[in-house]
Amino acid sequence: MNDEIRRNMALFPIGIVMKLTDLTARQIRYYEQHELVKPARTDGNQRLFSFNDVQRLLEIKQLIEKGVNIAGIKQVLRPAPQDGQDVTIINEQSVAKRKELSESQLHKLLKQQLIGPNRPGKVSIIQGELARFFQK
Repeated sequence: MNDEIRRNMALFPIGIVMKLTDLTARQIRYYEQHELVKPARTDGNQRLFSFNDVQRLLEIKQLIEKGVNIAGIKQVLRPAPQDGQDVTIINEQSVAKRKELSESQLHKLLKQQLIGPNRPGKVSIIQGELARFFQK
């Protein structure tokens, strides 16, 4: 499985995303409403976020902290992907993976993604933002 597909697998429920990003559920839903993120939905309508979604939320958070409003963020960041390679996906692999992973294992998986080599051409904001979750 290539890295891009792995980064788009829907693994994280909103509770974990809230802890990782320090955003409230309301903020996350607000960004979704403005089509800045597009998490996958289960049959029960639960939001599931991918590594890419978490990184995008941290980018939004950083822009907000710099004083950029939603209109400015929409201009800086392209809209969340609707169809294509960057869309958060729920497939048999992601469902199986999510069932077998505990919250601590999800944290370890995220840490591995953060410590690994950056994606070409992208600076990872997520590394500095999430470092506090991995200190012992």
